[in-house]
Amino acid sequence: MITEISASDAEKTMFGNLLDERLLHYRRTNTGERTATTLPELFVAMVQNQVRDFPALRPHQRHPWHAFLVQLAAIALHRAERTEPFTTATEWRVALLALTPDDPDGAAWCLVSPFDRPAFMQAAVLGDLASTWETKRTPDEIDVIKASKNHDLKAQRMTRAGPEDWLFSLVSLQTQSPSDSGSYKESSKMDGGWGRRPGMGIVPPGGYGCRWLRDLKILLAERDHIAEKYGFNRKGVALAWLLPWDGSAMSAVSVAQLDPFYIEVSRRVRVNCDASFYTAKTATTPNARIQSIAGGLTGDIWSPIDQDQDGRKVFTTRPYGFGYRTAVNLLVPTKIELSPAMKPQRFDPVVGLKLNMESIAWGPKNTNAGYHKREIAIGKKLAVMLASAKQAEIDEVAAISKSRVEQLGEITWMLEQALMVLLTHDSLSKSKMKDEALKERAKRFSQPFEAQCDAEFFPELFEEIETPDREAVRNRWLRTLASRAESVLQSAFAAGPRSGQLRYRAQSAALDRLHSAMRSEKFPALAHALKSKK
Repeated sequence: MITEISASDAEKTMFGNLLDERLLHYRRTNTGERTATTLPELFVAMVQNQVRDFPALRPHQRHPWHAFLVQLAAIALHRAERTEPFTTATEWRVALLALTPDDPDGAAWCLVSPFDRPAFMQAAVLGDLASTWETKRTPDEIDVIKASKNHDLKAQRMTRAGPEDWLFSLVSLQTQSPSDSGSYKESSKMDGGWGRRPGMGIVPPGGYGCRWLRDLKILLAERDHIAEKYGFNRKGVALAWLLPWDGSAMSAVSVAQLDPFYIEVSRRVRVNCDASFYTAKTATTPNARIQSIAGGLTGDIWSPIDQDQDGRKVFTTRPYGFGYRTAVNLLVPTKIELSPAMKPQRFDPVVGLKLNMESIAWGPKNTNAGYHKREIAIGKKLAVMLASAKQAEIDEVAAISKSRVEQLGEITWMLEQALMVLLTHDSLSKSKMKDEALKERAKRFSQPFEAQCDAEFFPELFEEIETPDREAVRNRWLRTLASRAESVLQSAFAAGPRSGQLRYRAQSAALDRLHSAMRSEKFPALAHALKSKK
């Protein structure tokens, strides 16, 4: 069943007004009670820290929705010449309606309005909806991760969807869409057609409203910097869906026409009433709505900046997600430039901060490689260091983190070498060392070691950062890694040879290979740690 509309509503030309109809739902912080709300009432609830979460929001939609709420509030407050949020729903409604002066009846805030007028996150159509427009009958059909050729999430599963499901899918589609075989162009806030929009930021303790207020404060403070650095127009277009769009290259919008806080639309889509149901019409977008922005650099406060031989560009999550090697670079700045929302602020509490990392990952042949998320609880001392922005202290923490990653990589290599000895029945010739199939098999057996070390990496890292005796903590950590590696090797004995004498020979040779490597002068830190235990 697709979303049904009453007969009386079907006769209207506009319905689903976010400013006046309680289409959205949140759960209250203290009681968990599900509450229906308008958009202005939602802003009031967040100011009062009454919002725990949005029960209808799918995981991959969380960051686009959060970014939308922060950007929209910042636009409304700036246009009203305020720095503090409004405290009543009436004030929020007036401020939001003032953003659409050409549509005083609220058409631009409706889920459905006449096609020649803007609707929520939907640009007005010039002309009729031609036969080339394709009908979509469920909101997950228009969403970004509908699911990467049905691999991540099956398409057309949302058969009992409500208006807010369509609203969330629209925000996701319009603000984090990748390109697709030339028929569709990507969001402007990512690194070209193969990029994906990241969502990285510090989460303070408390409810959802605490995070929203924090990011709103940061975004308002960054306005002039964003405008000056990236060439935005301080009086430009803030809501891109207010501009009509015929899909041609001539209708593309330049950076110089956009407000620093702009909310974009990247796809041509219109939600409508088909008989007595919500459906959507979509058209191809071979020409981008917003002219190409090099590297996706728009001043987005949740997007860290990566740099390689090709220059600066928005960070793109890869298929392996936020493993410790990637996550540590997003916590302590080295090659990656942290975005404003990722940096502890002086007004943040020093206890209870978390670094939230989430994004859809880019996969081979420009596919979606799933949605990835990781949260890291930041220790008190590290939070103070990062907030103070003293480069010497940050460099010291970065050096500690880098050396831990390198040493963990060394022990992983030792374990894989020992596993290869086990799998080759105690004989590891030079030719077998180059056998890619054997290497891959050894990697699979070493995955429990990697997984355990990944899970404990940051608590163990923060222990070293916060202790006065860092050498003792590091030595203890190295001995722990050695113990984990040996345990994983022994658990793999069942995969080695089964016959009596050959089995014992292979197991003994594998253990000998691991122990000799660990005590080798090639790896002095681990060798010293093992000796210091004695």
